Amino acid sequence: MRKLTTVLATGVLVSLVGVGTASAQSDPVASSGQQAQSPAQAAQALAAPPRGRTAATANPLYRTGTLADSHCSPGGLPKGSTAAYKRFLTRVTNCLNASWSTQFRKAKLPFSKPRLRIITRKLRTPCGPWSPGADGIYCSTDRTMYMLVTKTQLRDPFALGITRLMAHEYGHHVQNISGIWSYYWPARARASKAGQLQLSRRSELQAECFSSVFMRTIEDTLPIDPAQWDYTVDWFRKNGAKAWPQNDHGKGSSQAFWMNRGYGSASPGSCNTWAASARAVA
Repeated sequence: MRKLTTVLATGVLVSLVGVGTASAQSDPVASSGQQAQSPAQAAQALAAPPRGRTAATANPLYRTGTLADSHCSPGGLPKGSTAAYKRFLTRVTNCLNASWSTQFRKAKLPFSKPRLRIITRKLRTPCGPWSPGADGIYCSTDRTMYMLVTKTQLRDPFALGITRLMAHEYGHHVQNISGIWSYYWPARARASKAGQLQLSRRSELQAECFSSVFMRTIEDTLPIDPAQWDYTVDWFRKNGAKAWPQNDHGKGSSQAFWMNRGYGSASPGSCNTWAASARAVA
């Protein structure tokens, strides 16, 4: 099945969605006739990711406050060095792992790291053929972020842009392992065409908001030039919807809204697109 993908366009990053499904997980069963659980069993039951609509609209991650600071400092991104580029991507992934693992622990949810595979040519992933023009893909089948390093990127590396891209793809991993996608994909399969598009927008805009939350935590250590960030948000406001033949990612104004919301709050709780009005995810 095809899954979520992301594409880099003219030095600023935007996302492209396919179709797919999150793997199912069993809910813990409780009844008055059950035997008392051991501490280990109780902890395991407590840690089971939520399922169904409440997993999206009232996920425990939303109550964890400000995203943990990873003190991320991935270093420079010089031109022309494949080794430096790979090192940068690896360090950013480690930073994402540090922040989100702490957040999952606060939410009392199980956490697992995504895999990172850095490639120099397009390939077929377990989720299907490589999407045309894509520079990064998160495949939920093997929970892997595939990051493509191209000659264009090596000639003109954009640290803020590639970090935003990775944080967006990581946002889909967060949705996957937190149980949010246990609602999204089945709901999408049952929905009308218009309903599918709106659900897709809720998923993509949330991943973008999660990305912006992380970007706020590393504004001093990446570092992030405020003028660069404002330019990036403004670019999405003006151009973010132009790449998509149908409105599955939201209008440019919607994308900019959730980017600003995540960056301004630095908290996953501000990214609850599933409980937002239809107008907020237009």
